[in-house]
Amino acid sequence: MSEKIRILCVGAGNMGTSHARAYHKLDEFEIVGIVTRSAESREKLNEELGGGYALFDDYASALAETKPEAVSISTYPDTHASFAEAAFDAGAHVFIEKPLAETVAGAERIVAKAKATGKKLVIGYILRHHPSWIQFIELAQTLGKPLVMRMNLNQQSSGAAWETHRNLISSISPIVDCGVHYVDVMCQMTRSRPVRVSGLGARLTNDIPEDKINYGHLQVAFEDGSVGWYEAGWGPMMSEMAFFVKDVVGPKGCVTIEAKEAGSKGSSADVDAHSKTESLRVHHSALDENNEFVKQDEWIDMTDEPDHDELCFREQEYFLKAMREDLDLSDHMEDALNSMRIVAAADESYKTGKTVEL
Repeated sequence: MSEKIRILCVGAGNMGTSHARAYHKLDEFEIVGIVTRSAESREKLNEELGGGYALFDDYASALAETKPEAVSISTYPDTHASFAEAAFDAGAHVFIEKPLAETVAGAERIVAKAKATGKKLVIGYILRHHPSWIQFIELAQTLGKPLVMRMNLNQQSSGAAWETHRNLISSISPIVDCGVHYVDVMCQMTRSRPVRVSGLGARLTNDIPEDKINYGHLQVAFEDGSVGWYEAGWGPMMSEMAFFVKDVVGPKGCVTIEAKEAGSKGSSADVDAHSKTESLRVHHSALDENNEFVKQDEWIDMTDEPDHDELCFREQEYFLKAMREDLDLSDHMEDALNSMRIVAAADESYKTGKTVEL
């Protein structure tokens, strides 16, 4: 590997732009090209980064011409499998945005190719790099078993945000696209095998294809008795009330993310709001002889609260570390497959009306 890692950036939406900014700032990376379907998006990103980067509208051509050592894929999920496999075949390491692929089969192909070529595969589970979410998970693991995990991320979107959501819906449902993050959190909290998944969905607009939904809800049961639910909805009709619920309950009490700014009116489609914690509220269930609480609730104010770009920067530092230090990413890849299997099962459950046994 060269002194600077030559990286090809594919996609320039919210995530792709933030990742490109990180590569531009990190001295260990050299951007060798930007690939997008839209001339406007790649030219805008190129200008923001100071200009001078090679611009492409075709991924295969960019891969052949730039010969990168790493590829960063932040495109729509229906391209993930083919793009990642081509990158591995070209001898490159891969950073890929979540969800890993459009389907479980596609995700399994990506992981298999990474293993076969011996190249690194890092999936964009951004919450794994957020110190507040790391602490949220650690606190959840002190509550005893079983756990009851309640999470959602509904987004009232309009303008460019709704256009992006409509494009995503043509490829993947909200419950799959966003759900992998929070199902991954649940799996980390329980460290137990998921055994059963149910899903519901609704098409709340004629502005999307007839066979697609813009609202979904899943319920997952784990082998240790823990249960969790997650809901996600996109569109101009979605409510701003209670769009941000992040709460886990166990026999010993509960931990809740209290994100007052993120939960304020008008912010649900703002990507910076999606990872906000601001403070954690810890409740203890222990009672005295009079059935009164022994301890008052604790508030943990979060001082290290990185914004979206900073989180993406930390993700790319991890990608760099994985390549430079030859990290074993077996668990990382398997966790991504597990979360993908759960959300895909929820999608199947919605379509068939039946609970899916895993």
